[in-house]
Amino acid sequence: MVFRAGSKTYSHVPPLHLCGTLLNKVDRFKYLGHWVMEDLSDNLDIERERRALSVRCNMLARRFARCTEQVKISLFKAYCQSFYTCSLWVKYTQRTYSALRVQYNNAFRVLLGLPRYCSASTMFADRHVDGFHAIIRKRCASFANRLRSGTNHILNALADRWDSPMLRHWVRLHTDYGGWARPVWRFM
Repeated sequence: MVFRAGSKTYSHVPPLHLCGTLLNKVDRFKYLGHWVMEDLSDNLDIERERRALSVRCNMLARRFARCTEQVKISLFKAYCQSFYTCSLWVKYTQRTYSALRVQYNNAFRVLLGLPRYCSASTMFADRHVDGFHAIIRKRCASFANRLRSGTNHILNALADRWDSPMLRHWVRLHTDYGGWARPVWRFM
């Protein structure tokens, strides 16, 4: 894979061989369950997570339809709040991100048998369940903390670089509602 830097692309990439075998050039690959794209976009990985969330929720709603609300909430927390690799998402469209948020809200509604247009913030608050933005903020904060407190000095340095896209994204998640507004960077 040849990563693109902004709008710069290479018109010709020479063939690469490893032990005499030609390596295929790809524009995406899956690494440890996370989709990596040549333009570093996270839209495909967010879509993967949205679809997986839909499948998990539908399975829970079918199999546990007769359970109590508290059991359903416990199942929702265990199976629908993982968002594997969400702390790595820094480059995505609002449309893709919103589709995942809506899927998360709808999953909770379906599982609990709530009306389609009930308030998402109210349904989560009434049941003491974290909403979508809270889950993402917690996952990112946990990941940043693990990077900073680890013994790998390279990862420590990368986690604290002010020009890092990940650090900028994490700060935006914690200073703006849901990460939608662009932060105003002022250094004095």
